[in-house]
Amino acid sequence: MSYTNFCIKLLLVLCLTLTLSSAQSSEESSLLKLANDPTLQWGGCPAFIGKECQIAVLHGDPAKANSDIFFKVPADFKIVNHWHTSPERMILVSGKLDVTYKGEVTKTMTPGAYAFGPAKKPHTAFCHKGDACVIFIAFENPIDAFEVK
Repeated sequence: MSYTNFCIKLLLVLCLTLTLSSAQSSEESSLLKLANDPTLQWGGCPAFIGKECQIAVLHGDPAKANSDIFFKVPADFKIVNHWHTSPERMILVSGKLDVTYKGEVTKTMTPGAYAFGPAKKPHTAFCHKGDACVIFIAFENPIDAFEVK
């Protein structure tokens, strides 16, 4: 066996050992949630959005970095102009949603659509008639929302 082959095999063994020890020391469990899961705990949104709006925390602590939520509003519902400290990564789970970011053309999301919202960029949204809109949102920073008046 050449020295190069020996070094490559040794490196692979070390990487595998580190990966296995890292996986074994992890205490976090995997997670799977459906938007209609009866065990989801839905809570209110900021008052300026309206009492019809609901949020369910899926993973993480909303007061800390890197948390995921389901955000739900009824059909035929307008989400007022607002912004977040954090960028948001969104996937529409149900309904049909128009999203308009300041200075941009309105974009329509249908189930399965992905959207990225830059930090601190004001935006509005409208959930069309028909089904309620449920959006999966991943936040990098603690979750907040500020109304633009």
